[in-house]
Amino acid sequence: MTITEPRIAIVGAGPAGIYAADILLGRVPHASIDLFEKLPAPYGLVRYGVAPDHPRIRRITDALHDVLVNPRIRLRCNVEIGVDVTVDALRAAYDGVIIATGADLDVALDIPGIDLPGSFGAAEFVAWYDGHPDTTRTWPLTAESVAVLGAGNVALDVTRILAKPASALMRTDTPDAVLDGLAASPLRDVHLFARRGPADVRFSAMELRELADQEDVDVIVDPDELALDAHAERMMAQFTQRRIIVRTLTEWAALDPASRTGSRRIHLHLRQRPVRLLGSDRVTGIEMERTASDELGRLVGTGKLLRYDVGAVYRAVGYRSSPVPGVPFAADPGVVPHVEGRVVDVDGSPVPRLYATGWIKRGPVGLIGSTKSDAAQTVSHLVDDLAVADVAREDRDDDPIAHLARAVDLDGWLRIDAAERGAGAERGRERTKIVDRSEMLAHAGQGQRMEVAR
Repeated sequence: MTITEPRIAIVGAGPAGIYAADILLGRVPHASIDLFEKLPAPYGLVRYGVAPDHPRIRRITDALHDVLVNPRIRLRCNVEIGVDVTVDALRAAYDGVIIATGADLDVALDIPGIDLPGSFGAAEFVAWYDGHPDTTRTWPLTAESVAVLGAGNVALDVTRILAKPASALMRTDTPDAVLDGLAASPLRDVHLFARRGPADVRFSAMELRELADQEDVDVIVDPDELALDAHAERMMAQFTQRRIIVRTLTEWAALDPASRTGSRRIHLHLRQRPVRLLGSDRVTGIEMERTASDELGRLVGTGKLLRYDVGAVYRAVGYRSSPVPGVPFAADPGVVPHVEGRVVDVDGSPVPRLYATGWIKRGPVGLIGSTKSDAAQTVSHLVDDLAVADVAREDRDDDPIAHLARAVDLDGWLRIDAAERGAGAERGRERTKIVDRSEMLAHAGQGQRMEVAR
């Protein structure tokens, strides 16, 4: 029988989960959706993964807010799956459960010395400067020279925030403790390393240019590292973005050294991959190997080693997802096993009423457009399954979330939002982010401190 007024649970209130809710209501207007989030605030990666000097991207929250205020959606933040409610309980109470928890961990880099003090994952650093409530409130910004490993936009973000004068972030929602830490940093040089050549880096052209659009910061590129082989020529002929990137790098390499007067420098190194971190009790340097592309564009080592004196290393080589208790998980590559969004068990059989979308479904690739199309695919299969459901769910609880006393609803989040905007107005900003979980919950409870113990 067809379920005409289905009740759906979505785990994860970031873009993937909210887009899935929006698309589902477009397909099934009479659906009721409960949207669960582990943190006290919604918006996931947009709130806690986008650099604070990217307000254009952060404005995506306006569109996400417009979805959350739909009366068919109930937001429940500060709810941890496996602690406050189980996936099995959700599957029993709802006609469909969509897992949309994203990717929150750093991909491991297995080289000697990687566990030395002074070696950091980009996810940890991003969580710090974005004021994640469950991370450290301080950061050891003590090195004058650091290395950043990676050829994507996260590596650019980390590099830019490290090098950017703290004063340039004063108008953003950056927490005060982060501004104080960045202002006290003795940093002089950031070395950004990419394994591949100029036509193969994964930076977006716009974000690459932002490296040089900073006061008192110089970008230095060695022209010898921009030599184009046959593979690079093919890439540039096929992709406009890669031509723009190569042109930008070439412009920087041609700058007169006398024009470089910044107090901080970003050194962009190409065709180098990490071999080992140096040091005995903490990071004191990094050893890199020159790389090249073979005739098919595959990365190969040349055996030539280079050493750099750095006091810290930031790994921005990728994200991976944490498993969700009660949900099948493939540790390698770190996603929920599925067939076009229908979660499957170890035997490859679909798990009834369980679905996935976003990065925990497809891995940490793609931008907002990919997230929307990904959610559309998952929702389409969920709707198809609702249309052929052969059992009525009259035995469900009247309200499966009534017992979640610690949950922060939409009104609670709006009180947190108002408190942040108020704190920002006092400083001439749009908002100042509240980073302490207990303080967030206190605002959500209209001044009455909510339970925070886990």
